[in-house]
Amino acid sequence: MKKYFLILLLICVPVLLMSQTNKRIKELETKRSDLQKQIAETEELLKTTDKNVTSQYNGLNALNGQIEERRRYIDTINSDLLQVDSELVFVDRQLDSLKISLEEKKRRYEASLKYLYKNHSIQEKLMFIFSAETLSQTYNRLRYVREYATYQRLQGKEILRKQEQISLKQDELQSVRDEKIRLLAERAQERRKLEIQEQKAQAVIKNLRSKQKGLRDEISKKRREANQLNNQIDRLIAIEIENARKRAEEEARKEAAARKKAEDEAKAAAGTKKTDAVATQPAAPKPKTTTAPKNEVYAVSKADRELSTNFVSNRGKLPMPITTSYIIVSHYGQYNVAGLRNVTLDNKGIDIQGKPGAKARAIFNGKVAAVFQLNGLFNILVRHGSYISVYCNLSKSDVKQGDDVTTKQVLGTIYSDASDNNRTVLHFQLRKEKDKLNPEVWLNK
Repeated sequence: MKKYFLILLLICVPVLLMSQTNKRIKELETKRSDLQKQIAETEELLKTTDKNVTSQYNGLNALNGQIEERRRYIDTINSDLLQVDSELVFVDRQLDSLKISLEEKKRRYEASLKYLYKNHSIQEKLMFIFSAETLSQTYNRLRYVREYATYQRLQGKEILRKQEQISLKQDELQSVRDEKIRLLAERAQERRKLEIQEQKAQAVIKNLRSKQKGLRDEISKKRREANQLNNQIDRLIAIEIENARKRAEEEARKEAAARKKAEDEAKAAAGTKKTDAVATQPAAPKPKTTTAPKNEVYAVSKADRELSTNFVSNRGKLPMPITTSYIIVSHYGQYNVAGLRNVTLDNKGIDIQGKPGAKARAIFNGKVAAVFQLNGLFNILVRHGSYISVYCNLSKSDVKQGDDVTTKQVLGTIYSDASDNNRTVLHFQLRKEKDKLNPEVWLNK
């Protein structure tokens, strides 16, 4: 029974290992396919026919975003190549091990054949059996002859199976090598595309440098609009923080009142059981109340704390706040303006360009804290416990203040600028109360 189990194990393990190798390669292909699809879908976002400074500047941001995506894709290919190389070494070692095992089995099988050749006759087998000195020894020799014949047949079958395993492993090794060749070719192709896009970006930058005044005016306009927007967001967030503090304080007050009431009822019930003698004893000092000090700050309620914990647990896994394919055209923080020397902008969030008709969607469960308009466009704040997500540059809002929203729920339609080739950009921010956060480390891009 043990022999049959060993043979089954020898058959199944290499097949299982091969399926694992194929699965890993398939997973790598799927991941690259998703990235490639994202890049292909966003290439049309780069199209622009206008030659004015605003359009060129915005087009450059989109082109730089595409370049970053392609670089990320090339990095993914490089990472996949390392894994494929590792897989090649692993499979090659497995193949060597199978070959060594096959040679050992052939050697043993050859030895058994030589033994049978020397003792092949029925008479010799019978002489071996009946020359035993006892009946028990005769039985053991008879069983040995039978088991040896069975062992020989199994050895022959194992050799055939081992040869089949080697053939499968050679095919697997070839498939991994083919995958590496495909990856190398794809990387070379992507690098050529990247070089072309970088050349286009340099040409746009050169053109913008020849239009310094127009570009500076555009940057000044963007800075003013950003300051107006951020001041309004800061004001509304301060109001929301105060409202949350009041809710938490009221919750704590109610809890303290409930505890005091329960204590008073317990004391009253205990007082009715006291004897007259006990009643004549000096009165005990009054217990201190459990109301919270006036100066204690209540940041958030229990419900908000729980929602905050759930939000934090999804860091890096939150969905993108846009419904279509996208390019991140401006990142969080300070950055230099292409085409201008010593000119920087400070982005409090990220700018995400999508296709015309794209919708803004909630990144997590929460409640709409505010909806306001600025320069004719809608902006929405959604509270997720201590965290607040901000969705700006919407032509239409589908929610109102106080609405409960769920993850990926549509909040409104992102504005498409008809004067700039219907460019559709969502400005997205993430805050923890007043602290500004980099949204990219929280989103699953």
